Amino acid sequence: MTSEIPQVYKIHVFACFQSRPPGHPRGSCGAQGAEPLWKRLQFRVESLGDPEVAMTATGCLGFCRAGPLMVVYPQGIWYAPKTEADIDEICESHFEKGMPVERLIVVPKP
Repeated sequence: MTSEIPQVYKIHVFACFQSRPPGHPRGSCGAQGAEPLWKRLQFRVESLGDPEVAMTATGCLGFCRAGPLMVVYPQGIWYAPKTEADIDEICESHFEKGMPVERLIVVPKP
């Protein structure tokens, strides 16, 4: 018998808050300016007022030099936003209209 896990969120964003010391060989999303982007993302997600859209802070997502990184589930779409305008575009296009922002999508490479 197979049991399915019910989907709790229609959009669940995981955003990397990893911060390593300057000069660390792996780098980190924090060192690449993630904090203001994630503050903006949190504000935008809360502004949607939709309980089926959530954001979770994470540690390292695995390919640090491409950061700042976020991954959106259940689609499994990875984004590397660089500006607050990128965050706004992701929220408006992907979260509100269901259209991923192709130019900001990255493919994870370990």
